[in-house]
Amino acid sequence: MNHRTATLDDLTADPHPVLASARTEAPITWVPALEAWVITGRRAAVEVMRDPQRFTVDDPRFSTAQVIGPSMLSTDGERHDRHRSPFTDWFSSRDRLDEHTAWMHACARELVTGFAPTGVAELRTELAAPLAARTLAHLLGLDPPGAEQLLLWYRDIVHAVQQISAGHDPGDTGVRAFGDLRRAVLAATDDGRAAALLDARSSLSDDDLAANAAVILFGGIETSEGATANAFSHLLTEPEHWAALRAERSLIPAAVEESLRLEPAAANVDRYATVDVDFFDASIRAGDYVIVSLAGANRDPDVFDEPDRFRLDRPNVRQHTAFALGPHACLGIHIARAQTAVAIAALLD
Repeated sequence: MNHRTATLDDLTADPHPVLASARTEAPITWVPALEAWVITGRRAAVEVMRDPQRFTVDDPRFSTAQVIGPSMLSTDGERHDRHRSPFTDWFSSRDRLDEHTAWMHACARELVTGFAPTGVAELRTELAAPLAARTLAHLLGLDPPGAEQLLLWYRDIVHAVQQISAGHDPGDTGVRAFGDLRRAVLAATDDGRAAALLDARSSLSDDDLAANAAVILFGGIETSEGATANAFSHLLTEPEHWAALRAERSLIPAAVEESLRLEPAAANVDRYATVDVDFFDASIRAGDYVIVSLAGANRDPDVFDEPDRFRLDRPNVRQHTAFALGPHACLGIHIARAQTAVAIAALLD
């Protein structure tokens, strides 16, 4: 079968029409500019994410591991379980979620109060980002060093990862930032501040503990900041939706989910084929780079009616893939959802 090709310029300018066009022809497309297969159909995306035997993250090309070392993000099978399982109970506890949601409500109100007198705010930098960073500092017991320092380390490490992904020299800034974060993580566990990390320290080495703390930091800041900013973009550029939330606060969860569907904070997840496989009419070879487009899967018209529209009444909105699926599904999914809902509620107040 012939698969449509797309250029990087196409994808950068506006990815959604390109992804939709590719998906119309086939759910998986070879993109020479990326030297990768790009999956845009939801069914194919779900199958890849749930099949680490054939489509793994455990590959030397995985850029995050080159900066922070092995972690739950970059391993599969028993190694992945060893990295992730020490954190699972802590992040899935209903009591802890309720506790942190109450804390986030107070934090969001404080941030909104700070800019309310002017009546003007850049919501990403004045609400979404600091709320995400403060939440992670509180969650991981990393205060000190505090939210502002965590944001600086996070951005330096992410920049290094992006440089590697683009084929450039990452320099040593990201490595230094990770070293500083590692020292902060170990100090916080030494003095008992880091409740989320203390249980894990008994079963992980210091290097593994720091690497997984960095992964939680990335996920907690990147996905939550992006999800909250995207939600405000959808709600405030179409005032009827904001008016609907003002009239009925119970619609906030639906708004959060629909925003996640339309613009997932992480647009893609990477996998590497471990075997030759004929997959949805594509002949994938062992070692091929496979990009799962969460953004593409979330607008699959075979699953979502009017996939490009923001709808508060979408009955199957929870079928989106914004938090990934399978063994690498987002660890902090409940906290991320709550954080965006809290930010919306604070601004409505």
